[in-house]
Amino acid sequence: MSVLQDSPLQNKICLVTGATSGMGKATALELARRGGTVLLVTRNQSKGERVLDEIRDASSNATIDLFVADLSSMCEVVRLADEVKARHQALHVLVNNAGGIFFERMETVDSYEYTFALNHLAYFQLTNLLLDLLKASAPARIINISSFVEKIGKLNFADLHRQKQYSGFAAYAQSKLANLLFTYDLARRLDSTGVTVNAVGPNFVKTNFAKNSRGVNRFLAFVFGLIGTSAEKGAETIIYLASSPEVEGVTGKFFYHSKERASSPQSHDRALQEQLWQASVALLNLVEVNG
Repeated sequence: MSVLQDSPLQNKICLVTGATSGMGKATALELARRGGTVLLVTRNQSKGERVLDEIRDASSNATIDLFVADLSSMCEVVRLADEVKARHQALHVLVNNAGGIFFERMETVDSYEYTFALNHLAYFQLTNLLLDLLKASAPARIINISSFVEKIGKLNFADLHRQKQYSGFAAYAQSKLANLLFTYDLARRLDSTGVTVNAVGPNFVKTNFAKNSRGVNRFLAFVFGLIGTSAEKGAETIIYLASSPEVEGVTGKFFYHSKERASSPQSHDRALQEQLWQASVALLNLVEVNG
């Protein structure tokens, strides 16, 4: 299939994290087919190179670039942002897709709980570090992958890393609530900058989401494989938000099946959004961004 002509993504630079499997790969491929310059972010160099070649061949688009980073490490997130800015002078679409669910508690190299670090702190840090580039490239779009399980998420600021009591599903729900709190807060901070921020709540999708784990994780992957929709179907809303003229200027919304949906009342709690923002800034030692 050749690159689509006269696409809204022609001459646009799009970064996709978690781009070598599942929805991330499906998103990257379709963005490439629509003429975008696609920046793939992966943990594994050799797998990334294989997927890069696959996407180039399938899309007839040579403007694909590969970045290797473990997004659970905040040092690597900083390095990734620096490399993106060194190699590209613009960024029009940022898709924060990489994530996972972990039923056994693990800590990152920074001593953060793995789910919170990968699913929220990586989104928060990478986005903030690329904001100047996104604003300079406006109009630009940020898309965060959340989930409907945010409705049962709870944030315990005294124990964000769940050292006292750990549940993999509770940690995941917490991180997906954090994604929405971050989305809504950032959208407000970026008002009038030309950068929009929206979130996606995909349904069950057949991905490699939990296949590299044991026990309940592997069972969950099996269930998703039975009842889940395809990665391509799951990616449709991401692609819609990245490319459709219909959502130009739309910001601070939650989408499912390319339609705006309601999220939980707590996700709209401005005090909770601000508390999470300040906690994240403190953990990452970031300079606060106000748009």
